[in-house]
Amino acid sequence: MNAVIDRKQSYEAGKLAKRLRHQVGQAIADFNMIEDGDRVMVCLSGGKDSYTLLDILRKLQAKAPVRFELVAVHLDQKQPGYDPETLPNYLRGTGVPFEILEQDTYSVVKRVIPEGKTMCSLCSRLRRGSLYTYAAENGFTKIALGHHRDDIVETMFLNLFHQATLKAMPPKLRSDDGRNVLIRPLAYCAEADIAEYAAQQGFPIMPCNLCGSQENLQRKTIKAMLLEWEKKFPGRTETIFRAIGNVAPSQLADRSLFDFAGLGARAAERADAHGWLGGSDST
Repeated sequence: MNAVIDRKQSYEAGKLAKRLRHQVGQAIADFNMIEDGDRVMVCLSGGKDSYTLLDILRKLQAKAPVRFELVAVHLDQKQPGYDPETLPNYLRGTGVPFEILEQDTYSVVKRVIPEGKTMCSLCSRLRRGSLYTYAAENGFTKIALGHHRDDIVETMFLNLFHQATLKAMPPKLRSDDGRNVLIRPLAYCAEADIAEYAAQQGFPIMPCNLCGSQENLQRKTIKAMLLEWEKKFPGRTETIFRAIGNVAPSQLADRSLFDFAGLGARAAERADAHGWLGGSDST
């Protein structure tokens, strides 16, 4: 009986690993995330997502149609209880080149953010600043981040509900400072699959003592909403994610994306006749 259970678990684990590799490979191909000769910096936080990202990229690297280099980079933020040996010990076993950066962002966040307030925003900005600067100064052509499908959908709702904008996390973009190209190879992967895969692989997860125990409250609310929807309507999160890549600008109301004013052969003349354009200039 135990042998049968073990075979079934092994089969299911193999299916999961294959599904994740396929989804990552598809995302890379769809968005041309990794090109021949790329030097990819994989941001490794010590959480399930970044471990899974590095592991799958390593496995795809051997069979990829292009040659690329992987380097794992982790930022030691000097949080209480941080074990400086956990990640180096793991990474040495993988054979992946790595670098551990050190910056005491913990003290900065604790000093600046009042007690009880959400720390995630400042913490992530400081972390991004350190990692992006390191990437630009060390010749990396791409920065790989561990955001997955659920992160992208949650971000869309956060922006919709709290910023009145229709935007999410793109699978590929140039950073605001223009120095780096960011990629999210896990964009097609569900968080539940990643969590299961990380547990199967036994990754040495490193809890975040600063903001991991104090998640962004708005994001937690969005996550709970999506989980409830998923229970009632399985597949809804995937449908929402597909909608992000299936935009119809003419069916929205953003005048910078669609020429509503130009609809109709004499739209401008009619608008001017009704005084919408303010009349003509006179000298």
